[in-house]
Amino acid sequence: MRFAVLGSGSQGNGTLIASGNTLLLVDCGFSLRETERRLALLGVSAAQLSAVLVTHEHADHVHGVGLLSRRYNVPVYLSRGTLRGMRKPVEAAGFLAANDTLQLGDLSVTAVGVTHDALEPLQYVFGDGSRRFGVLTDLGSYDAALLSSYQGLDALLIEANHCRDLLGRGPYPMFLKQRVGGDYGHLNNHQAARLVSELDWQNLQHLVLAHLSSKNNQPQLARQCFVDTLGCDPDWLQVANQDSGLDWREIA
Repeated sequence: MRFAVLGSGSQGNGTLIASGNTLLLVDCGFSLRETERRLALLGVSAAQLSAVLVTHEHADHVHGVGLLSRRYNVPVYLSRGTLRGMRKPVEAAGFLAANDTLQLGDLSVTAVGVTHDALEPLQYVFGDGSRRFGVLTDLGSYDAALLSSYQGLDALLIEANHCRDLLGRGPYPMFLKQRVGGDYGHLNNHQAARLVSELDWQNLQHLVLAHLSSKNNQPQLARQCFVDTLGCDPDWLQVANQDSGLDWREIA
């Protein structure tokens, strides 16, 4: 089992998960041409995709989904709420709701409901029968049920969207600061680190920080917050950025 990130941030998101003959893409927030380019950099083509899983309807997650699906005949799975919220609807191969499970080739998918300012947002946990990988971005708060869904992982990609101080002093108008920092917005560095501290994170092979704001966060601030909270080696932490994403990581 392995994973890679096409890019992560407010300008576009996409995460690949592969096992055996199955290759899944979570979100496609880039144009079709840019998606094809980024896939090629990771050594794969869109024609190899088994399915696309959509987390929610915001443009940085769905911009290229429809074109990608139609051009390459890739099935799309998402929530009914997400489909209602999309400006350019897609033909869904199937619908998912919180706590649903789906088998796609060699990978099992569990949908996890999250608190975000979207109609029916989901995040996902993937398994191949022996290893589990979690994707967890675009949420403003969490509870015990969510923590339970993300226990026992071998790798985790989690958003560390903003630094509270930088957001407070930054250029966003007040309504946007309140949205981003609210319970239905995005996790800040401290919230994300605290969430991971409540998981059995010592068993993780990979911990990837993602969806960092270009205006309200800095990679070194996010890293330091996790180091201070977890007491982990800073070199062990990985960051998926907007421009180059993250190259393939193996989950042994």
